[in-house]
Amino acid sequence: MTDPISDMLTRLRNAVVAKHTRVDMPASRLKTDIARILQDEGYIQGYKIIEEPATREGRQPRQLIRLLLKYGPRGERVITGLERISRPGRRVYLGVKDVPPVLGGLGTSILTTSRGVMTDRAARKAGVGGEVLCNVW
Repeated sequence: MTDPISDMLTRLRNAVVAKHTRVDMPASRLKTDIARILQDEGYIQGYKIIEEPATREGRQPRQLIRLLLKYGPRGERVITGLERISRPGRRVYLGVKDVPPVLGGLGTSILTTSRGVMTDRAARKAGVGGEVLCNVW
């Protein structure tokens, strides 16, 4: 797989459209940080790291991240859109003054900066720019 973040966003987008209650995917530190931001911003109920047992002898058990999805009181989606911005073929780096608000401030942009993975609002407050991973609304 060449772009694990796009894979994560696609799995999340497909699960929300299909109205699943949870979605599993291979875990990494960056995906865990993105899940933490999605939880802090109120887009998902929560997440947890689970161990998948080894299927064959000699194989290492692998870690999965399980995202618990969130819906409104009448079943409406909380996540209506996910957009990958920076890709392996085209990296997008923005300075602190160049990070635009998503949907006039109603959405969230997730950036990876020198101070870690954070939202666009937190990056502006900290005065740092970085690579724009994705937009969520």
